[in-house]
Amino acid sequence: MDTQPRGERPSDLVIDDPKPVAAGGDIWRPLSQIAVVGIFVLALGAFLYLGRAIILPILSAMVIGVTLSPLVRRGGRIGLTPALSALVLVLALTAIAAVGVTLLSGPISEWIERAPDIVANIKQKLYVLDQPLSAWHTLQQALTPAGANIVKVEPGQVEVVAPVVAFLTPAVAQMVVFFGTLIFYMIYQHDVRRRLVMLFPDREAKLRALRVFNDIERNLTDYIGVFTLINILLGVVVTLGAWLFGFSNPVIFGAMAAMLNYLPYIGPATMTFILFGVGLVTFPSLGQAIAPPLCYIALTTIEGQFITPAIMGRRLTLNPLLVFLSLAFWTWLWGPVGSFLAVPLSIIMLVVFNHLFPHDEQVAKLPD
Repeated sequence: MDTQPRGERPSDLVIDDPKPVAAGGDIWRPLSQIAVVGIFVLALGAFLYLGRAIILPILSAMVIGVTLSPLVRRGGRIGLTPALSALVLVLALTAIAAVGVTLLSGPISEWIERAPDIVANIKQKLYVLDQPLSAWHTLQQALTPAGANIVKVEPGQVEVVAPVVAFLTPAVAQMVVFFGTLIFYMIYQHDVRRRLVMLFPDREAKLRALRVFNDIERNLTDYIGVFTLINILLGVVVTLGAWLFGFSNPVIFGAMAAMLNYLPYIGPATMTFILFGVGLVTFPSLGQAIAPPLCYIALTTIEGQFITPAIMGRRLTLNPLLVFLSLAFWTWLWGPVGSFLAVPLSIIMLVVFNHLFPHDEQVAKLPD
């Protein structure tokens, strides 16, 4: 007896797609496009990493130049030439950097001279960690091969000087590239923008490119300008707090807090460890040493979660996940300077993406 339902026999099955080869082609075509995009992304990442010595100062100068462009135009309204405005701005930035280095050099030199006493003091305060550190040292010795002997060789003067020279030589060259690019971009920004817009074929593409450039400049200027004012206020509050806690040179801590706050997550974490270390040296007990970093964490939490979003508004608020991933990527690729550029580069990419896909629903919105 045939128990198979009528219409489900093999002879009755209907093959909807009589061309399986064509279906395979439809599958491989998007996969090949994804592969091409993936190869391009990998090649671009390798180019950015290998060419960081020249790309990093140029890109940093371009970001800062775009941010300072409105000031150059305002200088033109009062009769200053672009060259003079650019020179004044560069001299002002150099003076600010020189003042910061001068303020930090004295305390840092003093801490370096007192390093042995500071380490001994911190070790005495952190006696509660002796047992975990001893267990870690025992585990490390157990995992080290028995025959592995470590031979220490005292470095000579040549071995000490050579790394310093190797570090300073490219650093000086990058500074020259940075300031040269910054000055020339601020002087010839209109010519640069006009030539970039003229590269596009039709009028609609030219207008869209012009809108993209204008929005990038406006968003970067608003974000960095407002964030700078917030960091200055944060530095003032940290200075007052350091003075109330009895730290020597409280202005130093305010300046460090203001500068480090430009680095999302990394800067506040670094400042927290600095306050904790200085507290261990300054105060007699561990409980008193914990108070300054806890107050700083509370202050940065209020600033990051309430004050900054309220001042900047929703239009300049970036998705925290996007900021974190961008920070991790650019820090891995370019180090501390990449950390500073993470948020500006995220703003630039979001502005471009919003113009290329204006009808798509965005997670992080920027002004049109």
